[in-house]
This record gives sequence, C-alpha cells and structure tokens, in this order.
Amino acid sequence: MKKKFGRRIMICIGILTLPGMLFGCSGSNSNDPDPLPEEKASIQDYFPMLENVRYVYEGKGNEYATYETYTEYTFGDKMQQRVENGGTVVNQVYQVTEEKVTRLLARGETYYRENMLEKGDMEEVLLMEPLEVGTTWSLKDGRERTITSLDSKVETPSGSYKAIEVITESKDSTTTDYYAKGVGLVKSVFASNGVEISSSLKEMEADTDRVEMVSFYYPNIEEDKIYYINKEVSFKTNDVTSDVLEKEYKESVDQTLGVVIPEETRINELYLDENNKVRIDLSTGFVQAINAGGGYESMILQSIANTFGHYYNAEEVIITIDKKPYESGHLSMKEDQSVTVDFENAVEFR
Repeated sequence: MKKKFGRRIMICIGILTLPGMLFGCSGSNSNDPDPLPEEKASIQDYFPMLENVRYVYEGKGNEYATYETYTEYTFGDKMQQRVENGGTVVNQVYQVTEEKVTRLLARGETYYRENMLEKGDMEEVLLMEPLEVGTTWSLKDGRERTITSLDSKVETPSGSYKAIEVITESKDSTTTDYYAKGVGLVKSVFASNGVEISSSLKEMEADTDRVEMVSFYYPNIEEDKIYYINKEVSFKTNDVTSDVLEKEYKESVDQTLGVVIPEETRINELYLDENNKVRIDLSTGFVQAINAGGGYESMILQSIANTFGHYYNAEEVIITIDKKPYESGHLSMKEDQSVTVDFENAVEFR
C-alpha cells in the first residue's frame, strides 16, 4: 500500500478553532447622537461557521501544538473542520445553536476528504449560554468547564483580541481557551505539573482553497504497465469529493495513457465503508464507453482501484455500475466483490 500510518500522539489543545472575519469599530465624539444600546453577543458570534477559510496556529511547548484548520463542510447548524498538526489529521464536527456549541465528532487519521456531518459519536459542550462569568457545566469525563471572563485581553501573533475566557479543569491539568467575537478560538493554553503548551492564532486566509496531492493511475496497453501522476487538487468548503476527483481524472494528461473515466461517465457515489473498503459506483454506459478488450479493461479497473484505494488508504475497492455488481462481456463480479489495490508494478509517469 501507498502509506501505512502509525499512530502518532497528538496534543489536543483547543483544536476546535473556527475561522472568522475581524470586525472593527469607530469611535464617537460628544456631538454624536446617543449611541444605540449594544446588542448582546450570541454563541454564534464567538463560534462563527465561515466557509473557505484557513487558520494557522503557532504552537509553543510541543511540536504538535502548531496546527492549521480548514472548514470542509457546513450544513444547517453543523460544521466539519479538518485539523492538521504535522502528526495526524483530525476531522471534527460541531453543532452551533443559540444555546451552546457542541463537538460531536473527533476522528483521527482521516487523511481523505468525506462528509461526516451525520457521523457524530460524542457530545462535548465547548461553550454555553448564558455568556456570563460563572456559567459552569460538567463534561462526561468528569472535567468541569467555566466561563471566567468576558473581556480578557489576549495577545497572539495575529494581533490583540478581547475574548471570552473559558477554563476547563481536571484533576491534574487546566486548559484555558479564548474566543474572540467574529473570529472564534484565538488561543488555547494547556497547563499540567509545571508544563505549559499553547496554540495561538498566527494567520487567517479568507476565500481560499485547501490543496492536497492526489495520485491518479492510468493504463498503457502498449507497454502493459500502469502509470501514476501526482496532481495538486483544490477543494472548497462543501465541494463534493467525487465530483472534484472525477473532473481531475477526466483531464487529458498524455496521449500514451489510456482514459480511465470517460467523459460521458459519472461517479454516482464514492465513500469508505465500515469495513474500510472503498465503494465507487459509476453511471450506466461506462463499459460501452471504455470499449476495451479483456486485458485492457482489467488494467482500467486496476487503475480505478489504485487511485481511490490510494486516496482512502484502503486495500480493496468495490466497483459497481448504477448500484449493481460490475459486469461486462469480459468480466463479471459478484455482490461486494472487490478489486485488490496493487502498486507493485505501478510506475510514476515522467
């Protein structure tokens, strides 16, 4: 397989960060009319769900305290965020309502991109109404979380903020998180037995894509080889992964390499199932479109398996046509029969 990821220890100190826009205000003088009463800030003000924004956090005290985030999906009151700290990738899902912010999912080593908004398996409240000093709640693991200030001045590499301070206490440690209005998490400090580890907001990039390297595999029937090309692929918040990868696969790369996904073929469905097998469903007409002999057809299917098995770090790929087992004049697969991913004889195309 392409990569076998060992478990890496990740320091989880406030990787619940949310990107946001900074808001300024102008002063007034004695001749100005009486200002309107300031509207009370809401939970959503301190935990905004903004799209196509990348945040970078500078860490101190541990190599994994430096990380960056990108919002992968938003829908309704939920948001999925990808967190990369150099040691692993964690996908986290949050629910933001008028009453509270809840982390519903924190799934590590998810290097692929997939919508997990409905896959929550936990319930950790990060921030709760009323937004008042003294508001306290208990977590399921026994820790206690309290709002301790509404106007803490916080210094970060990206600037100064006035923030809500939330302290989480356990038997042996405390974590202090700072949330700024319109921005989200700007700093986290973890302290235990004299050791302090912090993550502070360093940079925010608005209206940006997240770029990752994807390997696409192609057959060369004349040489009886499968080649691969590494391509940078860009994703925006709420992009459908299968649509983006399909488009990239269809782009012409070299006339010596065979077409894997014909122009008239669509990827109906693409996901990693509970058995760690990739499932890809292609539209009707794929077999007729490739118009290949038995050997070449096998190479095309192997290229599909290698590409998407590589992407999901899986060893088996199940290929179907409009939800039915794959069948052509040369090949016939049974229900849930898979193609084994095989990189042994694959060669990088140069």
